[in-house]
Amino acid sequence: MLTAVTEVPPCKNEPVLSYAPGTPERAHLKEALAQMGREGRELCSVVDGEALSTAKKLEVRPPHDHRRVIATVCQGGAPEVQKAIAAAGRARDAWGAMPFDERAGVFLRAAELLAGRYRYKVNAATMLGQSKTMHQAEIDSACELVDFWRFNVAFARRILTDQPLSGPGTWNRMDYRPLDGFVLAVTPFNFTSIAGNLPTAPALMGNTVVWKPATTAALSAQVIMDVLVEAGLPPGVVNLVHAPGRVIGEVALTHPELAGVHFTGSTGTFQTMWQTVAASLNKYRCYPRMVGETGGKDFIFVHASADVAAVVTAVVRGGFEYQGQKCSAASRIYVPKSLWKDFAARLEAEVKAIKMGDVEDPETFMGAVIDAAAFADHERYIGYAKENNGATLWLGGKCDDKVGYFVQPTVVVADDPQHRLMAEEIFGPVVTIHPYEDGAVDATLTLCDRTSPYALTGAVFARDRHFVLQAMQALRFAAGNFYINDKPTGAVVGQQPFGGARASGTNDKAGSLLNLIRWTSPRAIKETFDPPRDWRYPFMRRD
Repeated sequence: MLTAVTEVPPCKNEPVLSYAPGTPERAHLKEALAQMGREGRELCSVVDGEALSTAKKLEVRPPHDHRRVIATVCQGGAPEVQKAIAAAGRARDAWGAMPFDERAGVFLRAAELLAGRYRYKVNAATMLGQSKTMHQAEIDSACELVDFWRFNVAFARRILTDQPLSGPGTWNRMDYRPLDGFVLAVTPFNFTSIAGNLPTAPALMGNTVVWKPATTAALSAQVIMDVLVEAGLPPGVVNLVHAPGRVIGEVALTHPELAGVHFTGSTGTFQTMWQTVAASLNKYRCYPRMVGETGGKDFIFVHASADVAAVVTAVVRGGFEYQGQKCSAASRIYVPKSLWKDFAARLEAEVKAIKMGDVEDPETFMGAVIDAAAFADHERYIGYAKENNGATLWLGGKCDDKVGYFVQPTVVVADDPQHRLMAEEIFGPVVTIHPYEDGAVDATLTLCDRTSPYALTGAVFARDRHFVLQAMQALRFAAGNFYINDKPTGAVVGQQPFGGARASGTNDKAGSLLNLIRWTSPRAIKETFDPPRDWRYPFMRRD
């Protein structure tokens, strides 16, 4: 037993490697890609430390080359989900009672493993399974997840040190308990770092977890699980389950021991989950915590004083990196007509220069969208833009799924600021631009605030500080992450805590203590050293 008041290691963000020609990281990644591409690994649910093979298998194919099979997923069902819940229940008391330093040590070790010899494995898995370029994989699956694991320890320690005042003769303490049951973590395909953070943030706070990753991210999820096991995470603390969302809803969401849901995904799915929980309230031991980051229809608002070159770069990177499959992706752009000619000429040249293809090619800027369903959805939106009178398909618009699910970077110009493509989340490489009259800045800011139900990220570009102040106030509730002269993507742990409100989620800010506090159930403890021995108060005495 350690008798000490310890300090956690100081945090700094994991450096992003360049993968430039001739660098060691480029050679290591190439080896990892070759190895993972020929492994044909069977990806199983991992429950109570045991891999559960099932008869039903799903093929894992790279979205950019769906002719290849690189792994298989053992698809589970209700029995596997029930086993995971039971395993979380068995592990709960011992893990929750473990001193914080010991729990923290597991995730600090995991961070070192991921930053070191697992770095290229997780990047390769993300590139092959989710069609990310080497840079997008590096900033996500390696650096951001390392940051989550390191910074979460520091944030959690700050929570634990927040203690109440003590009056004379008493000692008041706050006990930050885990929740009273298991946490269900449901994670998306688009960020490996989110897939790693959603189950482990509650676990750091003493909870045990049932983790349902996206099937399209099963390969990188398995690498994360490998890291956690090697880091010393006890069996049953995080239980990885490959099962359909419908089964998760039927079994886990209605289970009496459900204590919380940690979710990233679509708004519709989260609303359905919340409705299921609401309909089951009389079954639970406690009210489940609902923490969700959902959709976005993220904006860039350009003022007449803006640097056009900077705006174009923000649109290209913010709108088309990772094929626009980021909840923070720039999707609707407001440009003053006084800048339109210059802006349009520059944007057209840059969009036409984008290379789309195999993510293993270092010159590739855009890979493929995640699967056939996403491809079909994007194709429908582009078809709508071609046919609709309120908007004009300007750039791109071609879709080809012969080899991979490739959708060209597409730009639509909408005269109608409330056009469907200005309001609905597409989650693909489609950017819609509304040119506005310079004299209508106030009205257009109001439209920006009210056109979409989402409020995740947004950016303004201007050199006029009066306008920046005006936009910050007008759009105060339009984005949980607000950027000035920068693209609305790329939040960094410890620097820009991430999350939005309205239809974009509960705004519990991943990458900060605001998220971690949601996974505790505080208990206030008062100790009186010399308690009174007479029930009578002084005011009751006679004069």
